[in-house]
Amino acid sequence: MFKFHQMKHIFEILDKMRCLRKRSTVSFLGILVIFLLFMNLYIEDSYVLEGDKQLIRETSTHQLNSERYVHTFKDLSNFSGAINVTYRYLASTPLQRKRYLTIGLSSVKRKKGSYLLETIKSIFEQSSYEELKEISVVVHLADFNSSWRDAMVQDITQKFAHHIIAGRLMVIHAPEEYYPILDGLKRNYNDPEDRVKFRSKQNVDYAFLLNFCANTSDYYVMLEDDVRCSKNFLTAIKKVIASLEGTYWVTLEFSKLGYIGKLYHSHDLPRLAHFLLMFYQEMPCDWLLTHFRGLLAQKNVIRFKPSLFQHMGYYSSYKGTENKLKDDDFEEEPFDIPDNPPASLYTNMNVFENYDASKAYSSVDEYFWGKPPSTGDVFVIVFENPIIIKKIKVNTGTEDRQSDILRHGALDVGENVRHFKHRRQCTTYLRLGEFKYGNFEISDVNQKIPFAVHCMRIYVTKTQKEWLIIRSISIWTS
Repeated sequence: MFKFHQMKHIFEILDKMRCLRKRSTVSFLGILVIFLLFMNLYIEDSYVLEGDKQLIRETSTHQLNSERYVHTFKDLSNFSGAINVTYRYLASTPLQRKRYLTIGLSSVKRKKGSYLLETIKSIFEQSSYEELKEISVVVHLADFNSSWRDAMVQDITQKFAHHIIAGRLMVIHAPEEYYPILDGLKRNYNDPEDRVKFRSKQNVDYAFLLNFCANTSDYYVMLEDDVRCSKNFLTAIKKVIASLEGTYWVTLEFSKLGYIGKLYHSHDLPRLAHFLLMFYQEMPCDWLLTHFRGLLAQKNVIRFKPSLFQHMGYYSSYKGTENKLKDDDFEEEPFDIPDNPPASLYTNMNVFENYDASKAYSSVDEYFWGKPPSTGDVFVIVFENPIIIKKIKVNTGTEDRQSDILRHGALDVGENVRHFKHRRQCTTYLRLGEFKYGNFEISDVNQKIPFAVHCMRIYVTKTQKEWLIIRSISIWTS
């Protein structure tokens, strides 16, 4: 009983902190840390007495008068385990093998418009036959209206029967009995009550979808139910993931809008599902995701351009209001995505702040930035394995810093890797050409050099007074 008195005290503190949120410097993450400390305290007990369940309900941040919420709440004590939900399989065949990528969508009945079928169609039509072998699509029909669900299932099975039979498409539903209280929630940000209910339920919808998909693939990408996909989006995603091998990341973003195109390791899905459930009434899901990423120590957004997914709906799923948001970085048929094989990078240039060498080689919207380079300075890429290169493209400077280009430089490729001072380096280099107006591009490299490439370097041939931005380094292999 002593621990539960402690718990009651913690909840009282949380209530006071919430009331002072707008007038104090207490952050949301501060509340999160205290709450997680409480969870750690709670997990020490292997069971909870019935009388203590009542105490939990009476001292929570809002009145929990539902037994089903206590059963869900207890599941949160194991952040890496599955949430205990018995799903209804509305249309599916058994998943015979684990795929590379699961694409998750949650959908509810809209007052105006319906885009779910078009979204599913876009996913499949924009994928090649080989790509279809590596994806699975899970649709969570999250509306409690059974008539609407039945009608949607009928439409989906009529239009996409062969994908269901092939195990590429599953339609599921989490029953209402597993949902927490959705009435009388806290009105954070002065949102109207129906808006709070809508976004809080949406958080739970997503949590149950993530929970279901945790073991279906290696990676998971979340889409909304009104999205258009770019052609061969899976191939682009695979190239980005390969280019980040050895780099720590939690979330990769392939769209800048809402909860569209956010990609995760599947092993993180249980924790994300629990996280959304714990704070379902606090804020919208896309805001919560920012906190989740930060808690797992990914400080900065990692977003890929061009965007691979576009919002196409005109009416929102909330009250049918107009929603004309568009991602202006989206391309229906994106440019030829570079391969950028795994490699280590280094430079002897004076790097500015955290704009380090690796950011020029990344597939996301980042760049290298260094102070004025001198003759003989180098920017070196050492590949993990020798590669056959078809094409190389290097761009320096940016639109807002057009003077920060490489004014005098050359690009070399090398072979014969040796270890020097705890670093791998090539002993022999062959020059492929000079930079022109800050850029370098060459094709058919494999026809111009007689060896597999171990290294590539940018060599400064003359000192300049301007700083240097290397915006992107792109390599295509055969």
